Amino acid sequence: MAILALENYDMSAQRGFLCHYDASKINFNGKMSEVRDVALKLPKILPTGKIRGFLNANLPTLDINSDLDSLSDAQLRMAMIHYSFMVQSYIWGEPNPPEILPAYLAQPIVALSDRLDQPPLMTYSGYVLDNWAKIDENKPIDVDNIHMIQNFLSGQDEAWFVLVHVAIEAHAGEILASMGPIIEACHNDDSDTVQKLLESNAIRWAGINAIFDRMPEKCDPYIYFERVRPYIHGWKDNPALSDGIIYEGVEQYGNKAQAFRGQTGSQSSIVPSMDALLCVGHAADPLREYLDQLHMYRSPKHRKFIEDVRSKSNLRSYVENSDNVGLVDAYNSNIQAVADFRTRHLEYAASYINKQQKQADGNDTDVGTGGTPFMRYLKKHRDETSSNLIKI
Repeated sequence: MAILALENYDMSAQRGFLCHYDASKINFNGKMSEVRDVALKLPKILPTGKIRGFLNANLPTLDINSDLDSLSDAQLRMAMIHYSFMVQSYIWGEPNPPEILPAYLAQPIVALSDRLDQPPLMTYSGYVLDNWAKIDENKPIDVDNIHMIQNFLSGQDEAWFVLVHVAIEAHAGEILASMGPIIEACHNDDSDTVQKLLESNAIRWAGINAIFDRMPEKCDPYIYFERVRPYIHGWKDNPALSDGIIYEGVEQYGNKAQAFRGQTGSQSSIVPSMDALLCVGHAADPLREYLDQLHMYRSPKHRKFIEDVRSKSNLRSYVENSDNVGLVDAYNSNIQAVADFRTRHLEYAASYINKQQKQADGNDTDVGTGGTPFMRYLKKHRDETSSNLIKI
């Protein structure tokens, strides 16, 4: 019943779901080097309102097979970052989003998405998990020692929004590393180990929630809504692109519009992993369907980790059948910590989005970047988590 070692899932206790390599040292040759140079100029060009003309004039056309097939996994992931930022900029960087994504963007991002088994637009993996590097290699992964590699407009608020997420992902690594041992201890009827690990995880969750509490320090709600959020929307259930986007020259789509959900923190794998470990379920309703859809936006190995934890954990029933008050308290402390995290997420959604002034259909105060009525969904997430507290 054991969970595989974390490295089998492209994870580690030190970094959790974050990339294991130094993303700032990933280099390219040939046309991909030119592509990267263009992508890194986005912060200079987006303020001009002429990003589409810039990309049309400067982005080289790749030979998909020869230019991508020789890339390593790390290079493919970095290429996906650069292309996804350019795709998002092309769609949302000027008024009136286009119905067609030109072939010089559409064909490479679909080819990359096929190789990485993720949708062809920006996902949480490219926005957060793979898009950071340390400033001082000898210091830990924390908000004061990391930087973004690829930006849209750049600036403090954009960076802080992403880097708080990076720091949370790193802090979760030890919690994720404990899940296999917790499951194994349950099957071995080793309640002392289960309780000890759960108590340690509750302390670590306090650290995660403390990091999350720091979001307002350097990311202002107005700046986030007006200058960060507009670029990370998708084109599924988005009022500005009701039919989706046509990926020009992509044979497999048959010249038909495609609709994909935008990047959202709900694509992070931390809380779904906790749900899987704690055996927290969600009702079979549109919310559950949305969560199932988001699962496919994660990287394949991270999906496999969540699936393995879900299929092998019997933690809740083990705790319920125990007469150990300390074990029940330890389990409940983890449930409460995740509920607290979801409560903070709900509060931020209200202040950073819902209370802002609606400016355009593509940046609606009632529709999340993932294309959902997020306030209702986030509250339901939180309430379903809290309902799993075990009564003594």
